[in-house]
Amino acid sequence: MQNKKIGYLRNCWYVAAWDEEVKPGELLPRTFLGEAVVLFRDSSGRAKALADRCPHRFAPLHKGQVHGDTVQCPYHGLRFDGSGRCTLNPHGNGTIPKAAKVSAYPVVERYSLLWIWMGDEDRADEGLIPRFERMAPDEWFVGKDYLHVLSHYQLDVDNIMDLSHIDYLHAGTLGSPGSESAETDVQQEGNTVYSLRLVRNERLSPELEKRNGVEPGSRFDRWLDVRWEPPGVMELIVGRAPTGSPEPRNVGNSMYFFHLFTPETETTTHYWFAVSKHRSGGEAAKDTVIADIQFLKKPFETEDLPMLEAQQRTMGSGADFWELKPVLLSVDGPGVRARRVLDALIKAEQMAAEVGQ
Repeated sequence: MQNKKIGYLRNCWYVAAWDEEVKPGELLPRTFLGEAVVLFRDSSGRAKALADRCPHRFAPLHKGQVHGDTVQCPYHGLRFDGSGRCTLNPHGNGTIPKAAKVSAYPVVERYSLLWIWMGDEDRADEGLIPRFERMAPDEWFVGKDYLHVLSHYQLDVDNIMDLSHIDYLHAGTLGSPGSESAETDVQQEGNTVYSLRLVRNERLSPELEKRNGVEPGSRFDRWLDVRWEPPGVMELIVGRAPTGSPEPRNVGNSMYFFHLFTPETETTTHYWFAVSKHRSGGEAAKDTVIADIQFLKKPFETEDLPMLEAQQRTMGSGADFWELKPVLLSVDGPGVRARRVLDALIKAEQMAAEVGQ
C-alpha cells in the first residue's frame, strides 16, 4: 500500500516559542512544517523570523550573530534584517546582489507566546490568532514548559482530546477509576471543537488528593473540558465540585491548562504546555503554577511521550492515519471530529492553491 503524503495547514498561526525563549541578542533555531527557521529580536525587542539559510553558501544563519536589527551570517558576514533583505555585503565594493535575500515569516507576540505564520504573508491576519486570554501575562501567572516529541502532532492532539487514557496511562498520577461512567459530549462551533467530560462521584488519586489538600477518600464530580483550535492548540479546563451538585460546573472550582502543538516534521512535534492562575491570587498563585508545571512534566515526559513515540514507530514514518484503518471507539469522537475539521481545511487550502497556479 502506498501512503499518501501528510500535508500541513499553512495559512494559520502556529506557536513558535514561549516569549521568554527568544532572548535579546540571541538566535533560536527551530524547524516548523519541515522548514528551518531562526528567531531573534531586533533592537526594539520585536521578535522576527527568517529562513535559516544564507543564500550565498547556504550556511545556517543561527550560527551567526545578532547585530542591531540584523542577523549576520557566520560564514562571510552578510547581514539580513527582519524582512529578509540583505543590508550589508562586506566584500568588494559592497554591492548587494538583488537575489541576496531570505524568506521572512510574520511573527506576533501574544498570550505569553510567539506565533508564526508559515503560509501566504498577505493573509497573515492577527485577528486569526486563537484566543488564550488566560495566558495573558499582565493578568495571569503562567507556568510554562516545553517537550520535543518524536511523533506526528495529530497523535499528540488525539491524546488530549481523549482524556479517558488518564485512567490507564496515568493511573498513579492524574487518573482514577471511573472512565466507564464518564458523561461525555462533543460540540463544534465553526472550526472549534469541544471535548466535554464529566465523571461523577469520583475519588482523586492519592497523589492528587495530596496536591489539592483534600481529605483522603473525598468524593467529587470532576470535569475535564477541552477546547481545540486548528491546527493543534488547546485549552483544558479541569474542575471539581462536591458530589451531588446538579450543575457541578456552575458551583465548582476550575484550573486552566494549555497544550500547544506545532509540527516540526511529519514525525516530530514541538509541545508547549502551561498552567495559569489569576494574578489576584498573589505570590501563592505564582508559586502554585510553578509547582504544578513541575509536577505535570513528569507524567507527560515519562508516560505520554513514550506511548506517543511508540505509536509513531508502530505506524511507520510515512503512514497516513486513515489508510491504516483505525478501529474507532466512542472515546475517539472528539479527536476524530478535530481530525475531520483539519483535513477539510487542508484540502480546501490545497485545492485553492492548485486553482491559483
